[in-house]
Amino acid sequence: MKIAIVGAAGMVGSRVVDEATNRGHGLVTVFRSTRPAVLPPRVTAVEGDANDPGHMSGVFKGTDAIVAATRPAPGQERTAVPTTTALLDAAATAGARILVVGGAAPLRVPGHPERLVVDSPEYVPHEYRAIAAASAAQLDACRAHSADWVYLSPPAVLEPGRRTGRYRRGTTTLITGADGGSRISAEDLAVAVLDELENPGEDRHFTVAY
Repeated sequence: MKIAIVGAAGMVGSRVVDEATNRGHGLVTVFRSTRPAVLPPRVTAVEGDANDPGHMSGVFKGTDAIVAATRPAPGQERTAVPTTTALLDAAATAGARILVVGGAAPLRVPGHPERLVVDSPEYVPHEYRAIAAASAAQLDACRAHSADWVYLSPPAVLEPGRRTGRYRRGTTTLITGADGGSRISAEDLAVAVLDELENPGEDRHFTVAY
């Protein structure tokens, strides 16, 4: 499979690159500015502007799938929706399926289906409210688009860690453990991304956690 990864230098994108490479896929990795000096086998690096659908559709041409792992810088949360829309436009033009790595905000709270994570201070402290709201709007943008998309919501806590190759998969409700926590390592999120690309599920919005 040939996969394009946008945001390949980020916490999630870099792990997706590693996981996909280890599984033998060919990659086109898209960087905002400087490409890496050393690349793994079967990896091509290009500079690209995620907000330019004309350019990105050319980058995506010939790929089987796209992973959008972009994340706005603090203070730039308002760019999440237009960036995602531009990537959806480019994916539709290229005729490729796109997996958007989003946020936990649009998930429902366990035991309270009327509440979303974005509205729950126990999961979203005040300082993360802006990015949470942006990710909820990001999913709305996907739902309004005709591209072949799937949206992955990580759990409440996503951070670098160990690759175990194990996780639980759900749909639109936050997955929590026996202690009430909701987490996964970025390495295992990448496992879930590649599992979805290789064997697509039926749900357009899904989540994973331990």
